Amino acid sequence: MSSKLIAPSVLAADFANLQRDIEMINASDADWFHIDIMDGVFVPNISYGMPVLKAITKHATKTIDVHLMIVDPDRYIKDFADLGSDILTVHYEACTHLHRTLQAIKAEGMKAGVALNPHTNINVLEDTINDIDLVLIMSVNPGFGGQSFIENTYNKVKALKALIKSKNATTLIEVDGGVTNKNTKQLIDAGADALVAGSYVFKSDNPTIAIKDLRVLANS
Repeated sequence: MSSKLIAPSVLAADFANLQRDIEMINASDADWFHIDIMDGVFVPNISYGMPVLKAITKHATKTIDVHLMIVDPDRYIKDFADLGSDILTVHYEACTHLHRTLQAIKAEGMKAGVALNPHTNINVLEDTINDIDLVLIMSVNPGFGGQSFIENTYNKVKALKALIKSKNATTLIEVDGGVTNKNTKQLIDAGADALVAGSYVFKSDNPTIAIKDLRVLANS
């Protein structure tokens, strides 16, 4: 069984000490850097853009997992590839022609991810699951910080796992929002492969230990 992945969310890092936090993730047991790009239109929040991503990828030594919470993501696919993204995840709700968007991401040499908001049923991916490298299940509503974990996420992960198996797909399942040491094991048991953790890591007394604890729990 392949090991489960932990992806600290850079959005929760200290932007006044960004290089320090990036080097902490580099040296930690984390597997990926999870990077949220928000445009203030698709979600009611604005995060950071290309210059900050460029600064992160310059120092990061691990997989760059970029989550676009933006309208019309097709316009920027090449830009994100050029900035060193390894995985580019777009929202199902933001793509009119999802299959075409996935092909465009892969054509730039990146792995293609699709994110689903809490209200979106996994059935919408039935026709494209074999073209998707990663599905990101949002376990909070994107764009609003500090929300509590949505309990229905476990059922959603299980249903998605069943869909992936039924189609003989190799798609990974990632969960983002409210991930802590309290729900890690349940999420992995439900079928998750990768967990995004923001506040739990960066608001802890020792982020390195918080990452290690999650990784041990995820792989126990």
